[in-house]
Amino acid sequence: MNSPKNKDHSKRLGRGLSSLLGETSQTQADAAMPASQDSLAETSHQFKMIPVELITTGPWQPRQHFDEDGIEELAKSIAQKGIIQPVLLRINPENNKTYQLVAGERRWRAAQRATLHEIPALIQDFSDKDAAELALVENIQRRDLSVVEEAESYHALMSAHGYTQEECAEMVGKSRSHIANLLRLLHLPEQVRKMLMHQQITMGQARPLIGHPDAEKLARQIADEQLSARQVEALIRKPAKKPSVAAAEKSNDVRAIEARAQTELGLSLSLDWNNEKEAGKIAIRLTSLDQLEDVLAKLGISEG
Repeated sequence: MNSPKNKDHSKRLGRGLSSLLGETSQTQADAAMPASQDSLAETSHQFKMIPVELITTGPWQPRQHFDEDGIEELAKSIAQKGIIQPVLLRINPENNKTYQLVAGERRWRAAQRATLHEIPALIQDFSDKDAAELALVENIQRRDLSVVEEAESYHALMSAHGYTQEECAEMVGKSRSHIANLLRLLHLPEQVRKMLMHQQITMGQARPLIGHPDAEKLARQIADEQLSARQVEALIRKPAKKPSVAAAEKSNDVRAIEARAQTELGLSLSLDWNNEKEAGKIAIRLTSLDQLEDVLAKLGISEG
């Protein structure tokens, strides 16, 4: 394939994906249906039966989380009916007797669970860059990725292969702002990203948490209380309550001074003292102006 700067690159890749994986929907692509080897051979590329133990995932695979119930359901169908579509492989550059998955990891996993020894596969010569791009496009077209997995895939293409946000957007047919918003999710704490990946919170709920010092704590609150995106934004804007100085525990020395003012001066006095700053504040409660004049006299302040 040519450089990603070629404007026809993503369009050509899209057509190649259709021809390699078939013009089928998500359900048709993953569901097993009665299919003989003759019907599989009707695809535009010749397939081979490859032992499942010779296949490994490639380092570019975008998916990290798989729906176990969905895999189990697919495995039962495959055990009964077989696999309708071959997976897409390349020869492992580090061991030419084994293969790396480019597309079809879900079918490969389900086939293992169904105890199939071999699966149909198309074997093509892909570079790391092309394999990463094709794996990402396949998963996005089939809506298999969480927003975090999608963001990590864009980040990998940009950091490892020099893609720009504009090129990523053109490749998958989305806006540059969509790519930028997804990439910002990678600044969230790891635990919050996991909650996103497992759909405990949504992208709309998570975006206001980016850069917040209490993002993880707030994410758990959002999930527990099922807050809407608008409620999350209101929660983030709400100022944090400052601890009350008066509520701080007072030392015995401070309490002794307050008690002495009460007994010797007859004053209701409150003293707030900060030992670290060696500074404090006194509040005196008065019940009359006469009492104020008495306090001023004791302080050596008289009427002029």
